[in-house]
Amino acid sequence: MSGAPITDPDLAALAALSARLGADRSLIQGAGGNTSLKRGGAELWVKASGTWLAAAERQPIFVGLDLAELRRRMAANEAEPAMPARLDPAGTLRPSIETTLHALLPHAVVVHVHSVNTLAFAVRRDGPDLLAERLAGLRWAWVPYAKPGLPLTRAVQERLEGAPDVLVLGNHGLVIGAGSTEAADALLAEVERRLAVPARATPPPDLPTLERLAARSAGRYRPARLAEAHAAATGPASAATAGRGALYPDHVVFLGPSPLPVLPPDQAEPWLEAATAGADMPALLLVEGSGALLRADLGAGAEEMAACLGLVLPRLDPEAPLVFLSAEQEAELLDWDAEKYRQSLNTAEQ
Repeated sequence: MSGAPITDPDLAALAALSARLGADRSLIQGAGGNTSLKRGGAELWVKASGTWLAAAERQPIFVGLDLAELRRRMAANEAEPAMPARLDPAGTLRPSIETTLHALLPHAVVVHVHSVNTLAFAVRRDGPDLLAERLAGLRWAWVPYAKPGLPLTRAVQERLEGAPDVLVLGNHGLVIGAGSTEAADALLAEVERRLAVPARATPPPDLPTLERLAARSAGRYRPARLAEAHAAATGPASAATAGRGALYPDHVVFLGPSPLPVLPPDQAEPWLEAATAGADMPALLLVEGSGALLRADLGAGAEEMAACLGLVLPRLDPEAPLVFLSAEQEAELLDWDAEKYRQSLNTAEQ
């Protein structure tokens, strides 16, 4: 893989922040999220698509781009403005799907996370009203859901009045902009403090039941390996919400279209026998009161997104007016080459 030398002090600081954020599952799950640094007004260094922020100090995960060239191509409404603007055209890393968003914002450092606390507000119809009170005094803006990439960049462009440093992306996550890595880190911590939502207590998984059901699937399913994932099924309110639809893009990309099958244990066994006899097997099965079964062929990216679901759902008020992605929005994500590429890199941690 090619990338920026970590010996550069500015990029080393970005890598250190990225690695620390990437190791916090409440902020970043797997290959989700991205960070960037603008240097000298001429270069943009951004996380590569499909790489893990957690690996930022172990692997070269950043791609350098000519910032002026990238912005010129964006202004010309080119469909793929980032790839031709790379400083190293022969490099094997592809810039993040969100590169144009990083280029659009004026801040020297931009951090985009999939904070589970932020998602607890970003998936609510009344999210903007609730956030107005919690984020009072900060320069912030709400951005309604848009498909990641250029559509999201254009949606953000419409919300830049007032020069916000904090963007809450509907059904997606959080973006922080600042003049340095230290300032970005501090602002992110402040937003997290203000948006902290305690998770409802959920019972532990019933691993013997999950193992028994996995055995009945002829090895096609296995219990989720990350403990957080099981909370999506062991709490009744969480399981009910999970069965209603997908709440954010990475859920669709790594776990497939909604709805997820949510079944009581006595119905899970015949369901597994029927499902494993066919070709179309959902990525995740939630067994009410027992826990989560993941399709055995899936890798670390799917594991992380199952865990994300188990972190988000217990933070949602069961009576909250939630906004789910539509069938059309899900189809856009599933039939998208950029996301297929990112998914293909996530069979194991980078």
